[in-house]
This record gives sequence, structure tokens and C-alpha cells, in this order.
Amino acid sequence: MTLILTGKTALVTGGSRGIGRAVVRRLTRDGARVVFTYHSADQAAADLAAETGAEAVRCDQADLSTLPDIFTPVKDGLDILINNAGVNDPSPIDSLTPAAFDRVMTINAKFPLFAIQAAIPLLRSPGRIVNISTLNTAIPGPGLSLYCASKAALEQFTAVAARELGPRSITVNTVSPGATDTDLLHTTNSPESLAQTAGLTALGRLGTPDDIAAVVAFLTTPDAAWLTGQNIRATGGLLV
Repeated sequence: MTLILTGKTALVTGGSRGIGRAVVRRLTRDGARVVFTYHSADQAAADLAAETGAEAVRCDQADLSTLPDIFTPVKDGLDILINNAGVNDPSPIDSLTPAAFDRVMTINAKFPLFAIQAAIPLLRSPGRIVNISTLNTAIPGPGLSLYCASKAALEQFTAVAARELGPRSITVNTVSPGATDTDLLHTTNSPESLAQTAGLTALGRLGTPDDIAAVVAFLTTPDAAWLTGQNIRATGGLLV
């Protein structure tokens, strides 16, 4: 059986846990060669590399000088870029600091933008870029000003890049997960609020990283060639 992504090379940021880990597993299972970045989870990254055959590269998205290192393993050509890594440091506006602004905006928006820039000369046609945003750009909440703003910027980068790269048959899309059962979700929400959210979702549960990885994987396939500049809200019906 020929796997749908055989012969393709993918770069996934933030691949050692959560949604990123599920994306790495799914793309390798579909036949792609995958390079993924991680920040500090050495053992989780090593375990995932051993499990999937993917290559792990340490990266600090708060430091733009680390950007060239993540492209070294794919300097011979790239087919898929997944900008997944991100942070959410909830804080009310009256408590924000310039340092917090710079950190969240760099990790969630600045680094992904320049990752797209660095990928452009490496991407083969037809190429795929998928940026991971959040439902919170449509349903913002208290304390999420930096998270929402940084991800909204990423969504606009998607729209513009889709226009610019379309002539090369490179598609650029956003996937915006709803409440997804990850460490990040649990560190920023109480068990009571998560139970309430699951009850408000049309499918009656939280999403899983595999749910989101399936949507991301679809966008990398030939069947998604006519989708670009789109924001796919993968929420299980939390927003309809």
C-alpha cells in the first residue's frame, strides 16, 4: 500500500507533546519524513523520535536566532510546514508587562511568520503550510488578550501568505482547535469549566489531539489542493 505522504518532508514546530505530538505521529504514519522541534522536553522528544522515526531539533521560539537551526535538516527541500508551537500565559490587561507581550507575540506570531519566510525558498510545489491558531480568536475570554491577539495575527499571516504563495501551488491554511484535551488546556482551565465546555460542544466531549491531527493531515494531502487561505475551526461543534 502506498502511503499518501510517501516522499514528502514535513517540519512540525512544538512536536514533543499535545497536538504537535499527534501531528508528528499522524504524518509519519502517512509516510512523510518528519522533523519536529521541541523546547525542553528532552525525554518526550527522544521517545517520540524513537517511536516514529522522526528527527527532533531543540528550538526556543522566544529567541529568533534559533530559527535557522530548525531548517538545517530540511535544507534539501520541504513539502509541509506546520506552525504548531505556542504559549498561553493568561493575565488580565491591568497586569500585563512589556516583557510578557514580547514573549507571547514572539513565540506565537513573530517566530511562525519568519518560519514561513525561511520555508518559502525550500518549499516544493505543491507545498503545504498549516498554522495552528485557536477558537479563542472567535470566542475571547478574560486574561487571554495576548494569546488571542498573537493568534489573530497568525491567522492574518495565513491569509496573506495564501495570496502570495498561491501562484506556486502552495496552500496556506489555519486550523483553530476548540477545547482540546492537552496539558495546556488543563493548566489554564478548571475541571469544572472543562466539564461545562464539553457539555456545550455539539459532540458532547472535549477534542483530542488526534482529532486535530486528522484535520491537519487532511490539509497536507492532494485532496485539499483547492483549500487555501481558510480557517478551519476544528471544535466539535463548540462554535457553529
